[in-house]
Amino acid sequence: MTYTADYERLAERLTQQGIDVEAVKAKLKKQHIETPSWGYGNGGTRFKVFAWPGAARNIHEKIADAAYIHQLTGIAPSIAVHIPWDKVDDYAGLAQEAKSKGISIGAVNPNFFQDDIYKLGSLTNPSSVVREEAMAHMIECCEIMPKVGSTLLSLWFADGTNYAGQDSISARKRLLESALVETHRYLPANGRMLIEYKFFEPAFYHTDLADWGMAYAMALKCGEKAQVLVDTGHHAQGTNIAHIVSFLLDEGRLGGFHLNARRYADDDLIVGTNNPFELFEIYTELVATGEAANDVAYMIDQSHNIEPKLEAMLVSVLNCQTAYAKALIVNYGKLREIQQSGDVLGAHGVLVDAFQTDVRPLLAQVRMEMGRHPDPVAAYRADGYVKKVAEDRGIAVQAGSAIQ
Repeated sequence: MTYTADYERLAERLTQQGIDVEAVKAKLKKQHIETPSWGYGNGGTRFKVFAWPGAARNIHEKIADAAYIHQLTGIAPSIAVHIPWDKVDDYAGLAQEAKSKGISIGAVNPNFFQDDIYKLGSLTNPSSVVREEAMAHMIECCEIMPKVGSTLLSLWFADGTNYAGQDSISARKRLLESALVETHRYLPANGRMLIEYKFFEPAFYHTDLADWGMAYAMALKCGEKAQVLVDTGHHAQGTNIAHIVSFLLDEGRLGGFHLNARRYADDDLIVGTNNPFELFEIYTELVATGEAANDVAYMIDQSHNIEPKLEAMLVSVLNCQTAYAKALIVNYGKLREIQQSGDVLGAHGVLVDAFQTDVRPLLAQVRMEMGRHPDPVAAYRADGYVKKVAEDRGIAVQAGSAIQ
């Protein structure tokens, strides 16, 4: 592409449409997409994990990979950690290690689905012994947060039942509520807890936190530091996620996202691949809300089974950047005027025009101004990092995979 000439033509057109191009670029430069430690290691489905040459084997290699993705994009400056997968003896040292590579530790994710004792649930388990162990793990993760400089506790539970009558749904609700209220008390002063939901899997009759309304209700019971985390793959077919986002934003309870794509259920594919317009819709709600969306955390949560780990993560970040750029070039003033006039298709057309705009020249210009390569995928493919880590690390065979 002729980056400069294409950018100048696009900038002129956007300016004529009433878009402040410099303001758009400034916002794109501040974008923050958090990548997950587990996305750099071997992962897959419940059927098979395909080992990938050079896949990260420990948190130190994961940090190195996350730093590489940030180096390429300039907008992925933090890495989420999963405990106990990323457990270390020196968390302050881990934070310093990340800082030395130009990134930081982001959300802390407890694990309540891997151990055998959680077969019937964690915080809602019929056994008080299991519930106490799960609560101890919650407290442990709250204590890790200040050590690594994290302000986010990201919570997802596999808790639920498979058969009618297996357990009391209302009793489990009360147990979960009590545990979350207790956890809220252990959060650092600047900490937030993000409550995630999922309407099925691995529980198939009922899930204790099945949808955004249940997560929202729990957040209200807990206090101001509790918010809802929206995983874009955790909904029934046809669910209007942009509507959920708008509602939670207006209530001040949208804490963040786990970004991925789906076609059937919780497919955990690369975000923006199956339904890019849906991702654009979500971003338009966030941009239109303005300052109220400033504290929302954007985190990737995907399972890269057959894709190259690093390239998949890179494309994920870039797809979020593209969707955000398109949302930023919507003329919201014009949109409001058309909405007020009752012109249904005219209003829809304003969004479609922005969505169909080729923003690659704009993004290339932003990257060059940030000192990055204008085409990160081309830079990745021309670089020797992947070959080097494959030679250094080899192939690490791991069993199991995170389904979140």
